[in-house]
Amino acid sequence: MYAVIEINGKQYKVAEGSVIYSELVGANVGDSLNFKVLSFYDDSKFSVGAPYLDMSASAKVLKNGKARKITVFKYKPKKNYKRKRGHRQNYSKLEIVSIK
Repeated sequence: MYAVIEINGKQYKVAEGSVIYSELVGANVGDSLNFKVLSFYDDSKFSVGAPYLDMSASAKVLKNGKARKITVFKYKPKKNYKRKRGHRQNYSKLEIVSIK
């Protein structure tokens, strides 16, 4: 059994008990959240919403943090143009508790 849910405009394929990393959601550690379900599959039954089903997936926030730093480096050869920047993406670690 799995479902496709929407979090901050992005789609994630989840099952009960799965742990996912998504963009930062505005919740503290330990909070419970509900997300809209786009499609649902259970054994031989497959349902697709238009755009959502009358279901929800509840999740628990396990951690809020920052990902590893990446370096963004731009340059143009022979023009003395160089720009070096770093970026760390914020994320939330979510555990899917139930899909109903």
